[in-house]
Amino acid sequence: AAIERFRASGGRPILVTGRELPDLCRTFSRLDLFERVVAENGGLLYDPATRRERVLGPASDARLVELMRSRGVSPLSVGRTIVATVEPWEQVALEGIRTLGLELQVIFNKGAVMVLPSGVNKATGLCAALDELCLSSHNVVGIGDAENDHALLDTCELSVAVANAIPTLKARADLVTAGARGAGVTELIDRLIGDPLDARLSPRRHQFALGSADGADICIEPVGHRMLISGPSGAGKSTLTNTLLEQLAAHRYQFCLVDPEGDYESFARAIRIGTSQSPPVIDEVVSALKRPDQNVIVSLTGVTKADRPAYFASLLPRVQAQRASTARPHWLVIDEAHHVLPA
Repeated sequence: AAIERFRASGGRPILVTGRELPDLCRTFSRLDLFERVVAENGGLLYDPATRRERVLGPASDARLVELMRSRGVSPLSVGRTIVATVEPWEQVALEGIRTLGLELQVIFNKGAVMVLPSGVNKATGLCAALDELCLSSHNVVGIGDAENDHALLDTCELSVAVANAIPTLKARADLVTAGARGAGVTELIDRLIGDPLDARLSPRRHQFALGSADGADICIEPVGHRMLISGPSGAGKSTLTNTLLEQLAAHRYQFCLVDPEGDYESFARAIRIGTSQSPPVIDEVVSALKRPDQNVIVSLTGVTKADRPAYFASLLPRVQAQRASTARPHWLVIDEAHHVLPA
């Protein structure tokens, strides 16, 4: 019911689990609640709407499976990429990996033991799901409880552990729920729906420095803040704006920069739409912003000064509509604002 409320509020739930898909389907009949399901601890991506499966790693190694069976490992489950058992059979798995010279990893989950291809985990599976949905990890809240959730939560903008999570996960999480298991998930969803701008839901681990003064960094939290950079010519406004853009790009926050005078044509970490001969086409701007990793500079050098306010008045609702559905671009930067926002 909480997940249904989350969907109704505009949320897009993704289920990330160590379970194999057939077992998951037998256990839980409502996969339709989720936009994507990451199964096998990151090894398989499933779209409940189309029932399409995409394997995200090499197949489980038949030689290792046979070796573990020959040593009496039980239970033993073999998925598309995962080989799963329980403690203390991890010793047999590790011995088999060493004996066969395989590049595999062993991941734990509260007594469960999972053998997976190197580099495959819940975080890589989540990123594959986000890529399909054209979403950014900066717009994801992750919640978990076990050893195999560390990489997942590190990838998310806000990391949450339920009350029954292992101590090391709770120590690293941005937020720990009062409730355990499903009650903790419900608690989180209701907080997100009730007040998504709650300051307690804004972690400080993402802030970055824009400069320093008196030997101390001057930092900004990239979420939930607005800046006005003002001052006389030569005061350093362009330098500060360039620093902001560089930091946003480095930390993979998407920005859209409106550039009336062509001052940012040489900025390398964004594509430029519009030239002095060709005004920027708004549809092209919106299309470019659909990619979470694409920063966009809207050059107005080809738009007359008299027409710039009207152009911006047409652009802004389209950008706002994009933000309503994806929360991107994370930053809208308006240079020389008097060109597009006159008195």
